[in-house]
Amino acid sequence: MKPVRIAIIGIALAAGMGAAYLASGMRQPAPDAQVAQPEKVPASDVLVASTDLPLGIKVGAADLKWLAWPQEGLSAGLITRKEAPDAINQYAGSIVREGFVANEPIRKEKVIRSDAGFLAAILPEGKRALAISIDQRGSNSAGTLILPNDHVDVIHIFKDWRASKAQGTDVYDTETLLQNVRVLAIGPNIEEKNGERVAVGETATLELDPRQVNAIALAQRNGTLSLALRSVVDDKTGEVVALDSDKQFSVVRYGVETTVGGKN
Repeated sequence: MKPVRIAIIGIALAAGMGAAYLASGMRQPAPDAQVAQPEKVPASDVLVASTDLPLGIKVGAADLKWLAWPQEGLSAGLITRKEAPDAINQYAGSIVREGFVANEPIRKEKVIRSDAGFLAAILPEGKRALAISIDQRGSNSAGTLILPNDHVDVIHIFKDWRASKAQGTDVYDTETLLQNVRVLAIGPNIEEKNGERVAVGETATLELDPRQVNAIALAQRNGTLSLALRSVVDDKTGEVVALDSDKQFSVVRYGVETTVGGKN
């Protein structure tokens, strides 16, 4: 290579290195990044479920904890550490009347302290629990698809003794006794188990008032009962509808027909 070319390449390299040096020296150091501090929201400790608490379970101290809750989100019925510092011990041993999910605030009306059985504890005031016989195969309970907390219509299937006598053959009839009745339990189960829907048992326990208990007990004695499952959006009132609470039944014992029920 000619000496002139070598000299030109050397000058170019030197100029490039000098420019790089000057550029690095003129660069200003980056200012320290300012970290935005989160705004502190006033909060109070609220008693919550530390895990999922299904209906009917007895609450232990380990199932409860305190959780910071924004004061703006506090509402009546929540249990705060300021008002009840010993609430964990106070509510340990209570029975769950409505299920909780983890970190859901414990509300006073959804738990109850009781030495009675869990079913008696979760029954609303003035209500009664009555079990009726069902087929485990689901022939009279929507194919075992009726589950606790579902709502049903109660269908009475009975023999019409007058028509049977007149026609000389067995004649059966049906009637809807009650609509929108809440199912408390299927067999011994009052809830889902291990995340799976359970419907195993020989009885369905219904939530009724005292007069409805009498009507259902009488109807079961004079025939058979079937349950028709209702849609969850079918009736939002939550009220039980008695279609004919003064219904009279004819009961035949030892060949003697007796009329029972109806208005006194």
